[in-house]
Amino acid sequence: MPDSLVAVVDDDALVRDAAASLIRSFGYRTAIYPSADAYLDTGDDAADCVLTDLQMPGRSGLELRQRLRERGSTVPVILMTAYPTPELRARAATLDLVALLDKPVDPDLLSGALERALG
Repeated sequence: MPDSLVAVVDDDALVRDAAASLIRSFGYRTAIYPSADAYLDTGDDAADCVLTDLQMPGRSGLELRQRLRERGSTVPVILMTAYPTPELRARAATLDLVALLDKPVDPDLLSGALERALG
């Protein structure tokens, strides 16, 4: 859905801005947040999908996903990490994530994950 809003959550401003720019190039709207808590503190469940980094100061991307579920949110979550491990991949496979993407994010993989998440 081209008018969908994707929340980009990453503590690294360069990564956050680059990801948001890439997502906008696919035709989606974006909102950016420097941390999981910044996103959660908005109380705003208007995002149609969340793209979040795994490792961030404070709450991690997995903790963000868990907190969203505790709030009753069904928003799809795409997780990205610069440090993929077999253990992380195994854990991610047991969660209801749309995708676990390696950083730097491959544009084609991100586009496909967004299409799966947003229909």
